[in-house]
Amino acid sequence: MSQDPSTDVCLLLVDDLPENLFALEPLVRGPGRRVFTARSGEQALSLMLEQRFALAIIDVQMPEMDGFELAELMRGTERTRHIPIVFVTAAGHELNYAFRGYEAGAVDVLYKPLDPHAVRSKVNVFVDLFRQQQDLLRMQAELGQAVRVRDDFMSMVSHELRNPLNALYLQAQLRGRMAAQGKLPPVDEFQRLAARDEHQIRAMIRLLDDMLDVSRARTGRLAMSPAPMNLAELVRRAADGVREQARTAGVALTLAVPETLPVVADEFRIEQVVMNLLTNALRYGARQPVTVRLEPAGGEAVLSVRDEGPGIDPADQERIFRQFERGASGRQVPGLGLGLYISRQIAEAHGGRLDVRSRPGHGAEFTLRLPLQAQPA
Repeated sequence: MSQDPSTDVCLLLVDDLPENLFALEPLVRGPGRRVFTARSGEQALSLMLEQRFALAIIDVQMPEMDGFELAELMRGTERTRHIPIVFVTAAGHELNYAFRGYEAGAVDVLYKPLDPHAVRSKVNVFVDLFRQQQDLLRMQAELGQAVRVRDDFMSMVSHELRNPLNALYLQAQLRGRMAAQGKLPPVDEFQRLAARDEHQIRAMIRLLDDMLDVSRARTGRLAMSPAPMNLAELVRRAADGVREQARTAGVALTLAVPETLPVVADEFRIEQVVMNLLTNALRYGARQPVTVRLEPAGGEAVLSVRDEGPGIDPADQERIFRQFERGASGRQVPGLGLGLYISRQIAEAHGGRLDVRSRPGHGAEFTLRLPLQAQPA
């Protein structure tokens, strides 16, 4: 199996003599490692600005800039100061290079001729430490992202619940004052207020149901009760349920649906998907016509909901099926961004799929495909 270069651990060898580099390089090579060589301190510093190294093995005796001077420059720059340094020298122990090396910030000093086993062991230690540090950094980044998602989620839930709760609270206060003054509203006004309350309560219930469905989908416990049903009748019923919303928004809603199209599915869950696609088309379709088509094709029931709105950027077309995600055109639209995620989970639980096809400026078409015979998983 080939190693992904982006996950390789980089090692740097610095020596002005090519024969020394040639002898040292085989000792530090290994799976998942990339070895860089430099013939001078200047070249080494240039490489350090381009790569992140797990270890630098530096020869002490080099012309122009020796190893100690290179180490001093490395310690003065944030990007290079944390690179572990191992010095290599051919000088005798009496010159006390070890003391100078540790004083310069080295983690070790090796004397020539090098012990291959010692070199490999030291390199292995620093490669393992570097990988552990990278894993820790990734975990910290993931934890930070999880915290941000949690905070965003709590903010969105608070916002979405606050609006209907505020409306209900204000209505309750108004009726309390009217009752205290002995002023009861006319029957038709009372019915209108009751209908508004019911709408707000249903909005909160839908929000809570969506959050429960996300939790169930993530744990594989999204309940399904498959039974024979007429998908065509369900689509017509769902369309009738949004006609008033479409009429109010001035949107022409067109249906091309056969009389019957039998499938085996959970009727409640599939209606949930269809309603989500229809309401999304009305919300994001910029008041342009919406067309709904249902037909059998290739052993599947194929439902498409197409709007003529601003469309969805290709970079967003997979992202919008994730939790808490919406396309750029939906940033100001109320909601948690859970509907498409839940709808795709329901489609896949039925052995089907839910996809989108769109081009910016040319609308969007969401297509639900369900097997005509197979039962849900």
